Amino acid sequence: MYVKIITILIFVTVVSGFVLKPFDGKCVTDAYPPKSSTTVPNLTINLDLPAHDRWKEVAIKYKDSMKSLIGDLKKLVGSVPVVGDLIIKIIDNEFEKIIPTLPAPYADELLGMADYSGINRGEILLYNIFYEVFTVCTSIIAEDKNGELFHARNLDFGLFMGWDLKKNDWAITEALRPMIMNLDFQKNNKTVFKSASFAGYIGVLSGVKPGVISLTLNERFQLKGGFIGIIQWLLGQRTAKWSSFLTRDTLTSATSYQMAKTELSKTELLAPVYFILGGTKSKEGCVITRSLNKTDNIWEMSAAGGWYILETNYDHWLPPLFIDDRRTPATLCMNELTQNNLTMAGLYNVLSTKPVLNKLTTYTALMQAKSGSLETHIQKCPDPCWPW
Repeated sequence: MYVKIITILIFVTVVSGFVLKPFDGKCVTDAYPPKSSTTVPNLTINLDLPAHDRWKEVAIKYKDSMKSLIGDLKKLVGSVPVVGDLIIKIIDNEFEKIIPTLPAPYADELLGMADYSGINRGEILLYNIFYEVFTVCTSIIAEDKNGELFHARNLDFGLFMGWDLKKNDWAITEALRPMIMNLDFQKNNKTVFKSASFAGYIGVLSGVKPGVISLTLNERFQLKGGFIGIIQWLLGQRTAKWSSFLTRDTLTSATSYQMAKTELSKTELLAPVYFILGGTKSKEGCVITRSLNKTDNIWEMSAAGGWYILETNYDHWLPPLFIDDRRTPATLCMNELTQNNLTMAGLYNVLSTKPVLNKLTTYTALMQAKSGSLETHIQKCPDPCWPW
């Protein structure tokens, strides 16, 4: 698995003309506040509506962007040697048959998204599947001197998905940035939870439930990865949950940090991931390292150095891939920040430091469970910048 990843990353490095340089030790200190142009729109998802109609506003408003992005995804899939054309035919003609097999309310929500946007149902499913296996991120939970917890993350997406030689950027990543939004999921006109998301995506990768938890999902690279789980689902083995659906379910139903930790630890999954979970009380922060059928490790913030816990896409007890080390610079910058100076602005600066900030970064989200706040900003790494 690592050999394949290294080969592809080296190829992108060569064709982009970029020379990988070691982290220079300089942490960004002035990125916050970001420009107003980075602010994302806020939309409401009314959970009192029938599932089919909940995403109507998003589907109509962003249908052209969704169609364009799905077209790019299909081009990438179609370019796969030997089987590309066959996969496209399956997507167009067979994928929609899978949607009714999804659990409620997700099947009806996807059907509604397709109906209101006019996009092929199979393509809507394809669009939602890709987030299960291509999300590369950095997540941090930190506690200040007063015991207040903060949760921040970079969402990096688009690895291996079309390097644009002219723009020196990932094509899918660039297409996603205008589609970023904050969603307020409400019931009875009250917030159930909030999430930072992409138009057309019904799962949750970053979210906060006011007064209860904050939660992010990072991909975990394993040989038995998300593709295996998806294939098992397509073949009829459907006991596992989609990772981003479990995240959303947990944000919907959890009434405590401990309840969320139990649910995220014990539920069978379609893809290996890291759940980064924060609460409202001192030391309520952990990284739950998941494989498909079990939890391999729960790393508590108290064991990670006391005042923060930091996860990229590698098991914390192992070194990161040598050409994808975002952990070391992020850790150095957190230690330079210090607990005494911890603020949301400080976390944003850490996440704006290269290569923590890189060509794959789409947004930075800043959350706090206690207050229920969610602040999301579009990110675009200026050249020279690491491809990942």
